[in-house]
Formats: sequence, C-alpha cells, structure tokens
Amino acid sequence: MAQQENQVTPIDDEGWVVDTEDCEARELAYREAGTSRPITVVGNPVLHRECKDVTEFGEELAQLINDMFASQKTAEGVGLAANQIGVDAKVFVYDCPDDDGVRHTGVVVNPKLVELPAGSRVLDDSNEGCLSVPTAYASLARPDYAEVTGQDAQGNPIKVRGTGYFARCLQHETDHLYGYLYIDRLSKRDRKDALRQMAENTPRYPVVAND
Repeated sequence: MAQQENQVTPIDDEGWVVDTEDCEARELAYREAGTSRPITVVGNPVLHRECKDVTEFGEELAQLINDMFASQKTAEGVGLAANQIGVDAKVFVYDCPDDDGVRHTGVVVNPKLVELPAGSRVLDDSNEGCLSVPTAYASLARPDYAEVTGQDAQGNPIKVRGTGYFARCLQHETDHLYGYLYIDRLSKRDRKDALRQMAENTPRYPVVAND
C-alpha cells in the first residue's frame, strides 16, 4: 500500500487547503515511499500537449505522487508536474516557499487556474526557471497572487492559493499540464537565449535525452 494514501488533506473554514503544517514530515513520507525518476526536457512530446484528466484515485496515483516527490527532491525543485517525469496525467506536487519564507507542501490533481479580475492583478517580473529547461533562467511577468482549484489524491475537491514565489509556482506547474513551458511565454529572443543557456550547460540531475 502506498504510504501517501493515508495523508488526509486538511481544509480550513473557508475551504482552502492548509499546506503549511508539518511540511517536512509530509514531504519525507511521500518521498521515502517513492522512486526518483529522470526529468523530461523541452522537445519531449509529453511536455507539449495537454495532459489527460485523472479519473482513477487509487494506489497507482498514490505511487505516482510519491515518485514525483522523490524526483522533485533529487532535482532540487520546488514544483513538479507529472509530464516532467514522462507521465501523461494532470497532477502536480509542490514544496515551495512564498515570499515571506513560509513553506507550502502539497498535491493538486486536475488543476485549473482561477481567472482573477484584471484590476486585481499585480505583475511580478522575477526570473523563472524550469527543471525541464535545465540551467536556463529568464525574466517573466506573472501575477503575484494565484488561485488553483482541483482535487486531492483521494478525489476530494480542493482549492489552493499563493502569493509571490509560490503563486509563480502554482501558475508554472498548472501551465505544464496544459502543454506550456515557461519559455513558451517569452519573446522569441528570450526563448532563444534560454535554450542557448540550456545547451551550454550540464544539468545537475538525471534527464531523459530526446531522440
């Protein structure tokens, strides 16, 4: 039995996921039950199309989540989508701080970004990177607040919100599951520069070479 299945997702009185408690213990439980897998990189077809919705919430999904946490730790990432380890399924995991240094750890299945009123969005143009575009970084403007709806590993409805760096993580990982890499949101010049950075350097973690 996959250990992660026993982790119940706590929800606050307003229906938001409580993802800031017992982060170290929860991340360790997922990771120790998982197996690290190599990361797929830009050019792999699974990264460039929308992933399939998850409809089965059982042991196979639980093991995938464990493996994703293990893979994320190996690559020293703060978020990981299923297609980044070659799995065509709408799931992402995260273990990410916000701008106040508060750690957030959790799982979202079948995520959807909530469209926020344009007047309520403040853009942050910080640097962004991606495990699937290793060693490359570029400035990318994204809203500094994000809300995501979806399901937990048992299929229960959840909603997650974040600010600053964590908001960027939520947007970045949801993008992955709909076939978008962050470099797809860059200008042609900046995208070319990011790919140049990737070509000139060696990733610090195992990757799947594209044929």
